[in-house]
Order: sequence, then C-alpha cells, then structure tokens
Amino acid sequence: MRLAIGADHAGFPLKQELIPFLQGLGHSVLDLGTNSTAPVDYPDFSEAVGLAVTDGRAERAILICGSGVGASVAANKLPGVRAGIAHDCYSAHQGVEHDDMNVLVLGSRVIGVELAKDLAATYIKAVFTNEPRHRRRLEKVKALEVKYGKQS
Repeated sequence: MRLAIGADHAGFPLKQELIPFLQGLGHSVLDLGTNSTAPVDYPDFSEAVGLAVTDGRAERAILICGSGVGASVAANKLPGVRAGIAHDCYSAHQGVEHDDMNVLVLGSRVIGVELAKDLAATYIKAVFTNEPRHRRRLEKVKALEVKYGKQS
C-alpha cells in the first residue's frame, strides 16, 4: 500500500519509528515531514498528509501530533479526508471498516511505540465493509462536506 506519513515536532520521534516498521511490512511510505523536533505547526502537516490522500499520491495516511486531537481537527477540514484518532486496535480497524477512515491519527504523548505499530498494522489491514448501512452513512458524511464546504 502507498502510505503518507506526517507529524509535527511532538510526533517526529514516533514517525521515525513507524517509517521503517511500515516499510518492513512491504508498504511504500511517503514522508511528508517534519524532519526534527524543532517546533512547527501541526496544521501544515495535516494539510500535507490530507492532500497526499486526496490527490492520489497515497492510498491512506498516518498523522501524528502530541495528542492526536489538533492534527485530526485540521485534517478533517480537507474535503475527502476522513481522519480519526485511534489509541486502541478496535477503533483503528472499525474506523476503516465502518467509516472508510483514510487517515489514522496518533497521539505520540498518549501511546508508546509498540502500540503505535499495532495500531498502524491493524489500520492498514482493515477494509471498508461496503455494507449498505455503512455506504449510506458515508454518503451522508460526504453530503455534509458539500453542504458546509465553504465554512471553517
């Protein structure tokens, strides 16, 4: 799978751990920064990751900040991005299976490296069920994007 990954300064160390792990699973990884622990702004990396998914450079993405909250809020401002925070394996696969989540968001100050690896692997293996109830709900989410697309 083609994956994009991005992080702010708080997420940088975890990103550096996840990249070789994901590559070891056979995935190609597009690293969209940041490249150090020097302070940066999470919305910039949320945008970069979201655009990589929506423009087709990546099939899915992983986004990391300190708590996961800010990066998730910012990423979900981009039409077509369905970013969800997951700090447990159920949410990591259910978000894909039911909600067609395309960006997994992790909080580097909330979880450790081994759990992050488990979450990433679980997320990547998950497949949208395409069940009628899930498609119906996803269409409603897409309709909200259209209806309120010009508002922040």
